[in-house]
Amino acid sequence: MAGHLSHPIRGSERAAPDGSAVVERRRRFAAAQSWIRATGPELKVEGGAMNVLILGANGELGPHVVRALEGRHRLRLSDINDLETRHEYLKVDASDIDQVIAAADGMDVIINLSVLRKDRRLAFDVNARGCYNMMVAAVEHGIDRVINTGPFYVVAGPTYERFDHMIGPDVPHQPGTYLYALTKSLGQEICRVFTDSHDIHVLDLLFYMFLDAETHTVESGSPIANIGHDLVPYTVSWRDAADAFGCALDVELDSLPSRSEVFFVFPDLPHQKFSNEKTRRMLGWEPKDKLDQFWKKAKS
Repeated sequence: MAGHLSHPIRGSERAAPDGSAVVERRRRFAAAQSWIRATGPELKVEGGAMNVLILGANGELGPHVVRALEGRHRLRLSDINDLETRHEYLKVDASDIDQVIAAADGMDVIINLSVLRKDRRLAFDVNARGCYNMMVAAVEHGIDRVINTGPFYVVAGPTYERFDHMIGPDVPHQPGTYLYALTKSLGQEICRVFTDSHDIHVLDLLFYMFLDAETHTVESGSPIANIGHDLVPYTVSWRDAADAFGCALDVELDSLPSRSEVFFVFPDLPHQKFSNEKTRRMLGWEPKDKLDQFWKKAKS
C-alpha cells in the first residue's frame, strides 16, 4: 500500500493530467480491452442513460443490481472471476489500481459491490485498498458519482447493540474490530476523505440480511440464516435492495447535504431498532416488500 497511500492524490495533481498521463491511461485501457466481452444481443437503453461500472458484479447482490439497472443505463460489469453476460465484462481485481483505473475509462458512475470477509490480507486489499483504487479512478476520469456499499455495522457496530430504537446512519461510526466491518469502515473513510478534496459525491448504501420475499430464502452462507424463525431487525428483499441503486443514480447530487452521505437500506420493520427515514426522504426509495409475512404471526 505504501506505493499509493503514502502519497495522497491532490486535486491539482489529477485535475488536468499531462499528455504522458493520458497516454499511459489509454495504454492501460487498451491492454485491458482484450478482456472485455459480452454474450447475447446488445441491450437497448433509455435516453439519458449513464455509463455505469459495477465492481464486484458477480457476487450475490450483483445480478439483482444488474437486473434493476439494465435497460436504463449502459453497464460495464467487472469481477475477479469469469461471468457470462450480455453486458460489457472486464475481469478486474479490485485491489489492483491499474486495472480499476482502466476499467473506469469512459464511465459516468462507479458502483462498488466488491467484498471479501475472511482473509485478513485480502479483506484489507479489497474492502479498503479497493475503495482507494476506486476513488483514484474517479479522480482520473472525472467521475462525480460513486455508490459504495457495506454492512450496517460499518456504522453501528457492537457498541450500538445495547441501543434499541431508531439508530440512523449519521451516528458516530463505531465499527468495532470485526474484520469485515473494520476493513469496510476504512474503505468508507477513504471515500469520505476523497470527497473533501475532490468534486465527487459518494453515496454509501448499507445492508445486512437479504431475503427473497417470494421463495423465503435468505442470503447464502449467513451464520444466522437458519437460526429461529423471526426476522432480523435489518433485513431487505433482494429486489428492494437493488432498486436503491437506481434511486442513488437518479438523485440530484446538488440536493444532497454533503458529498459523502450514508444510507440504511431496509423497509419499515416493527423492531424499529434502525431508521430508514433518511433513505426514503433523500433518495425517494420506497420498498415494495414490507416483509410482514415474516413477522406477523397467526394466533395459535
